[in-house]
Amino acid sequence: MRKFRAGLGIVAAATLLLTACSGAGSNGGSDAIDTSTKPADVTGDVSYAIWDVNQQPAMEALIKDFNKTYPKVKVKLQLTAYGQYFTKLQTQGSSKTLPDVFWMNGPHFQLYASNGLLAKLAPFEKAGVVDASHYPKAMNDIYTLDGEQYGIPKDFDTIAVFYNKDILEKAGVPAPTSSWTWDDYRRIAKEITDKLGAEGIIGSGDNYDTQAMVYPSIFSNGGTVIGADGKSGYDDPKTVQALEFWRSLVADGSMLTPEQNADTSGLQKFLDGKAGMVWSGNWQVSGLLSSVVAKSVRTVELPLAPSGERKTVIHGIGNVLAATSAGKPAAQAFFAYLGGKKAAEIQATMGTANPAYTGTQQAFVESAPDYDLQIFEDAAAKYSVAYPVSKNTSAWNTLEANLLPQAFSGEKPVKDVAADLATQMNAALAKG
Repeated sequence: MRKFRAGLGIVAAATLLLTACSGAGSNGGSDAIDTSTKPADVTGDVSYAIWDVNQQPAMEALIKDFNKTYPKVKVKLQLTAYGQYFTKLQTQGSSKTLPDVFWMNGPHFQLYASNGLLAKLAPFEKAGVVDASHYPKAMNDIYTLDGEQYGIPKDFDTIAVFYNKDILEKAGVPAPTSSWTWDDYRRIAKEITDKLGAEGIIGSGDNYDTQAMVYPSIFSNGGTVIGADGKSGYDDPKTVQALEFWRSLVADGSMLTPEQNADTSGLQKFLDGKAGMVWSGNWQVSGLLSSVVAKSVRTVELPLAPSGERKTVIHGIGNVLAATSAGKPAAQAFFAYLGGKKAAEIQATMGTANPAYTGTQQAFVESAPDYDLQIFEDAAAKYSVAYPVSKNTSAWNTLEANLLPQAFSGEKPVKDVAADLATQMNAALAKG
């Protein structure tokens, strides 16, 4: 489930409010986990907050299944649209009225964890009711702060390249294989554009998405967005080289300029059968299956960078337990249930998300046999890197959105834009 971007300024505003209440639940979930009470005897009410109406039926199915074992626990689902979700959560956090269990994402996680508002996962693992090893390490890393994990990964997104086999065949270009490189991507994109451009077809339908395009290329090339020292990695030569790769595609006409993309995105052109390839995530599958190119789409691993490596960014929703609810047996039981295999299997079967629990994704893989969706699962297990976040992620996300188009369009040299972005980003990180 891809929705994770914070509205501009929301995280920064929340910092002021949440810091004021950082004493709330500051034990971070040190309460002992109740394993002595029989499930049938556990009682209580539990609130569970989510933001996606499309996943509401699956979440209701989880609650129904949970109640088969815990019949005396009443779980109340609280649905809030994503646009208002974190604004509401911010208010609840500042007034110590957070839901017992709720959805979290990477960009907001550190803010809530650093202010003592989330329960730690360690007591649940010690009690043997949750095992984080069942999830991709990179997903666990997203919900870990200062060596402590708080959230349980719910689902995940990884990145690969979708291509239109019919367009490649028409251009006389062989289908890419897992051994292809950035140079191959550039060459194929240029050949498609040169041969089919008169029909309004371009080679690369990428649309400046940081999660799908920018970050995977940076990580593949050995660069960073935020380094181990907590500083921006945009001035790293390896990061600059990744940005220059995308600039080269725009420069030779194989990819839309940022201005053109603002009118009709490269991704939309791919969905309309007017682009040959696009870097994107597994969240795109349902849209592809309902598009005019449904029968033409195929999937291949990301091309190898000059480093000889490929890396995908990984992100996904996490379930978290409020620190103020950490001592409630009913909330403990439901939180632990959400971290189990059965909950993941129900989500997979209902097709609303690609579950993060290792070994439960087969239903997703089988939803589009021709697309070879196992590539996304293998990416998570073999070469994924956690989505980059900080306590004030939205502040530097705004800087990326404002500055990177200058590099991709050629308005300014890539190296100069990257240096400027790193400087401004470091200033923002210092305030976080």
